[in-house]
Amino acid sequence: MEKVGFGIIGAGIWGSVHAKVYAKDPRVKLISICDVDEEKARKLVEKSGAENYCTDFNDLVKRPDIVGISIATPDFTHFQPAMAAIDAGKHLLIEKPMATRVEEAAKILKEAKKAKIKLMVDFHNRWNPCFLKIKESIDKGELGEISLVYLRLSNPSVVPLKWFPWSEKSSVAWFLGAHTVDLARWLLEDEVKKVYCVSRSKVLRGRGVNTPDFFESVIEFKKGCIVVMENAWILPETEPNIVDFKCQVIGSKGSMYADLSHHRALEKYTEEKTEYPDVFGLTEIYGKLMGFAFQSIRHFIDCVMEDKEPISSGKDGLEVTKTICAMEESILSGSPVEIG
Repeated sequence: MEKVGFGIIGAGIWGSVHAKVYAKDPRVKLISICDVDEEKARKLVEKSGAENYCTDFNDLVKRPDIVGISIATPDFTHFQPAMAAIDAGKHLLIEKPMATRVEEAAKILKEAKKAKIKLMVDFHNRWNPCFLKIKESIDKGELGEISLVYLRLSNPSVVPLKWFPWSEKSSVAWFLGAHTVDLARWLLEDEVKKVYCVSRSKVLRGRGVNTPDFFESVIEFKKGCIVVMENAWILPETEPNIVDFKCQVIGSKGSMYADLSHHRALEKYTEEKTEYPDVFGLTEIYGKLMGFAFQSIRHFIDCVMEDKEPISSGKDGLEVTKTICAMEESILSGSPVEIG
């Protein structure tokens, strides 16, 4: 089988995950990695075995030997490289959120359809075994009519304070809330009708990063289900995991609960810290990438190679952007916001 060329724009934490998947897939030739930080791009090339690197995404998208591109840049920087890739006719996998402005997300979707390319947004929890089991039960009717869903996805403060120099240009709603909004839409197979959201900005601002501490959202879906969603960036740095992820689904016939962070399937205690190691998301077994966060990227390769439609589409990306923008509007107005 002749290998197909792929490239990556963004050589940070999640860009390296994309590089690992592409480097290990026998169908893929990882050709180029782009990052504005030349040293980061060069190091990821050395680690992944990619053929070359660049610092201008226009140089990457113009390459005729590249068919598919991943965009794994910061939340608020997806639009320009996405449009350049679409203009060049490249299939496109964009890390969540697809864009942080509704008009930009709509433009990406419109132009991707016009160019007839594959457009996927990496909402990788659609591949999470726990959520797949919950969705299976919902779809079978085992839980009855779903009336209430609680979703919590939060980080310790080390993420906005130390991991990223661009935290105050984004928020925990874009960084984590994009996952939970899409998860609710996918589980319920429904769209958001109305959003009411509150937030506070004190802890992080007091430590020099001007971004909200948390978003508390009540989301009403068109079929009547209420989703209570919590996303915080101020958990203590002593948390045993980098994410605190909980889900509760309540229906007329039953309920289901998921604890993705404190699952206790595996516990580790050392002199330095307590840890519940990840056994679901980024798991390798004898050198093979098995976790659900790898599987979503592999699905993009399948879509390109086998002419499949992505499970998480550009339309999904647009709806998530609409919802988070409505959350931000609700905070400013102090009132619920209808989504048109």
